[in-house]
Amino acid sequence: MKQSLLAICMVAFCFISKAQEKKQLHIQRTDNAPKIDGILDDSVWSTAEKAQDFIQFRPTPGVKDSEENKTVVQMTYDDTALYIAAYLYDDPSKIAKQLSSRDNFGNADFFGIILNPNNDAQNDTEFFLFASGTQADAIANPTVGEDFGWNSVWDSAVSINEDGWSLEMKIPYRCLRFDNTNLETWGVQFHRRFRRDESQYVWNEIDISKGLIGQYHGELKGLTNLEPPTRLAFYPFVSTVQNNFEGVYESNFNAGLDVKFGITENFTLDATLIPDFSQAGFDNVSLNLGPFEQTFSERRQFFTEGVDLFNKANLFFSRRVGSAPITDPVTSANEEVVDFPESVKVLNAIKVSGRTQNGLGLGFFNSFTEKAEAIIEQIDTGERRREVVEPFTNYNIVVVDQQFNGNSSIGLINTNVTREGHFRDANVTALSANIMNKRNTYAIRSDVKMSNLNLMTGNETGFSTFFAARKAHGNFRYSFDHSYADTEFDPNDLGLQFRNNYNNFGIDINYRTFEPSGKWNRYFANFYVNYTRLADPSTFTGFGLGVSANGQTTKLSNMGFNLNLNPGRQFDYFEPRRAGSFFITENRANINGWWNSNDNKKLALSANAGVETLFEEGRDYVNYWLGFGPRYRFNDKFIVSYFVYREYYTGDRGYVTQVEDDVIFGDRHREEIEQTMSASYNFNPRNTLSLTLRNYWAVVEYDRQLFSLQENGRVTNTTGYTTSNIGYDPNVNFTTWNFDLSYSWQFAPGSFLTALYRNQLFNFDSAARDSYAESLGTLFDQPINHTLSVKLQYFLDYNQIPALLQGNKKGKNKV
Repeated sequence: MKQSLLAICMVAFCFISKAQEKKQLHIQRTDNAPKIDGILDDSVWSTAEKAQDFIQFRPTPGVKDSEENKTVVQMTYDDTALYIAAYLYDDPSKIAKQLSSRDNFGNADFFGIILNPNNDAQNDTEFFLFASGTQADAIANPTVGEDFGWNSVWDSAVSINEDGWSLEMKIPYRCLRFDNTNLETWGVQFHRRFRRDESQYVWNEIDISKGLIGQYHGELKGLTNLEPPTRLAFYPFVSTVQNNFEGVYESNFNAGLDVKFGITENFTLDATLIPDFSQAGFDNVSLNLGPFEQTFSERRQFFTEGVDLFNKANLFFSRRVGSAPITDPVTSANEEVVDFPESVKVLNAIKVSGRTQNGLGLGFFNSFTEKAEAIIEQIDTGERRREVVEPFTNYNIVVVDQQFNGNSSIGLINTNVTREGHFRDANVTALSANIMNKRNTYAIRSDVKMSNLNLMTGNETGFSTFFAARKAHGNFRYSFDHSYADTEFDPNDLGLQFRNNYNNFGIDINYRTFEPSGKWNRYFANFYVNYTRLADPSTFTGFGLGVSANGQTTKLSNMGFNLNLNPGRQFDYFEPRRAGSFFITENRANINGWWNSNDNKKLALSANAGVETLFEEGRDYVNYWLGFGPRYRFNDKFIVSYFVYREYYTGDRGYVTQVEDDVIFGDRHREEIEQTMSASYNFNPRNTLSLTLRNYWAVVEYDRQLFSLQENGRVTNTTGYTTSNIGYDPNVNFTTWNFDLSYSWQFAPGSFLTALYRNQLFNFDSAARDSYAESLGTLFDQPINHTLSVKLQYFLDYNQIPALLQGNKKGKNKV
C-alpha cells in the first residue's frame, strides 16, 4: 500500500513538474502609461515583474545567459495597449545596429516578443525591434511559417547605453486578435539575437529537435477587464503616376481608401476599395523556352499580408487576380492585334479572416476585376474594332479550418471564379489535413482536391490527391509522399499548378544537427528517391535520386551542394506540347554548389556554380553556370551589393514549333547573363533611399538542321526541316533593363510618403550571333519607358478621431 501510494505521488510529481516547465510572467495594469523613448525611467518599471534567465537555442541549445549579456523584460498594460520594456546588457562596441528598411533583419541585433492570445501554440503575432530602431512584425502559424507581409502600426524606441541597449514598445490592442472574455492565460515568448555570432536566446526554453516553436511559449498572467477599442483603421491615399514612352506622355491621378475593421475581437475585415498598385516593383522577366508559364512573386501589399488561411492546400495564387487576360482575340487573315492589355484592372478586394478561442478559423476573400478589351485593326482599311478578352470577373474564396491538440489542423477551402458572359467559370474544392501526434514525433499531411470547369464545350471535373507521412523529431528523419492528378484537374483560374496527369512517389531520408560539432554550427544531409508515372495512361515517365547537404561553420560561412541523377530513360510528355507525344532523354546528371561568407563582415561574398550533362549516345549536351557577387557595408547607413550570373548551354535540344502534324525539335546553343545591383541609404529608421538595377540578356541559336519528333520519343533529321523553311526564324536575342530608384519617408506611425522613378528597356529579335556588348547597344537604341510615381498614404485610427476633432476645435477657438 505504501509502495502504491509512493508510486502515485511520484507520478503526480512528474505531471506537476511537467506543468511547471512553462515560465510565467504576471502583468499588472497601470494608470500612468510609460513614455515610449527607450529610457526605462518611468515609475511603472520600478515595480513591474521581471522576465529574465534567458536560454540559448542556437547554435548551442541550453546555454544560459551571463551577467554580461543578460536580458531583463518587463510588461504592463492599460485600456489601450500592452507596454514592453527590455534592458539588453552588452558591450556597446559590439552591438550590431545596421539601419534597414522595415521587416528587413539586415546586420542588427534584435529583441522580439511573440504573443499568442488564444494560447493555442499555433497562431502567433510577432513584434521585433532592432538595435538600430527598425521595426519588423509578422504573423506565424504552421501553414505559412512567418509571414512578414503582414504589417501593423505600433510604437517603439531604442536607447544605446554604456552597458548595453534598452527599448520600449507600445502594442495597441488593434494589432492583436483575442477574446476579451477569456484573458486568463496568453502564450508569450521573448527572443533575442546577437548578430555577431548568430546566437539566439529565448525566455522559455525550447527544444528545436521536435514540435512547433509555439508549443514552447511561456505564459502571460494577470490581464483582466480588457475592453478592446473599436478596431477600425483607415488608410486614405492619393497618388500620381507620370509616364513617358516614345514621346507619348500620360498623367494619372488616383485617390482611394484601404480599411481594416475588427468585426469581432477575433475577426478582421480588410478592404481595398479603390486599389492602387502603381508602386509594385518590376517582375524579373527572363526568356522562357519551357512548356509551362512563367510566374512571379506577389508584390501588391494587400495580397501579401494576412492571407495565411487562404493558402490552405495551395489553391490560391494571388497573381491571378488582375493578371493578363485569359483569351486571345479571334482575327481573320487580314487583321492584326494592335493593342492587347498586359493586365486587368482590380476594382476592389476584401478579405475577412480570424480564428475563435476554440481554434476554428474562418476566411472569406472576394475581388472584382474590370472588363478588358483588345483592339484589332484591319490591315487593308485601317478600320478598328474591339473584342473582350477578359470579361467582368468575380474571384471568391471560402475557408473553414479547425486546429486541435496544439499541433494539428483540418480544413476545407473552396475557390470560385465567375466570369460574365460566355467565358469559362471555375470552382475548386479541397479538404486538407495536417496531423501530428501528441508527442510531436510523427506527422501526416493529406490533401484531396476537386476542380470543376464550366466551359463552352461543357463541364470538366478533375481530381488530385497528396499524402505524406514523416518522422518529425530527432537528428535522423525520413518521409514518404505520393501525389496524383488526373488529366482534367485544373485549379489555375485562381491557383497555380504547372501540370496535371501524374502519379508520383517519393522517399526522403535526412540527418541534421542541432548544436555545434567540430567546425560546424549545424549541418543537414538529405538523400531522396523519386519515381514518376502518368495517371492516364498509367505509364512510367521517370526515376531520379540524389543527395544534398548544407551547413553553417563556426565562422558563420554557409555552404551546400546538390547531386541529382536520372539514370536510364526519362519520358517527357510536356516538352512536345502535343497530347500523347513524348521526348526521351537518358542518364541525366547534375551537380551544383553554393557558398556565402560571413555576412557580419563589411565585405561579404556569395557564389554558386554547377554543371549538368547527359550520358546519352549521340548527344553532346552540357549546361554550366556560375554566379558571383560582393556586398559591401560602408557603414550602418549605406550598403551596396552586386551579383552577376552566367549560364551556358551547348547541345541543348528542345521544342521549336509544330508544322501541320510534325512536332519540330532543334539543337541549340544558349547563353544567359544577368546582372543585378542594389544599394540603400537609410537616413534613420523612417527614411530610406534605395536603388535597384537589373540587366538580363539571353541568346538562343539553333543548328540549321532541325528534327521531327517520332512516335517512339526519338527524333529524326531526315524530314528536311531547317531554320529556313519552317516559316520564321527561331533564333532569339532577348534583352531587358530595369532601373528603380525609390525614396520612402514614414512621417507618422503607419503613414508614408513614397516617390519612385523607374525606367525600362526591352528588345526581342533574332540576332542570336550578336555579342553581349552589341546586344546592350541595340537595347539602348530602343525607346525608353520613364515612370514617376508619388504616393501619400495616411494612417488614421478611428479611436484617434475624437482627439483630432477636439484639437481642431481648440485651434479654432484660439483664432
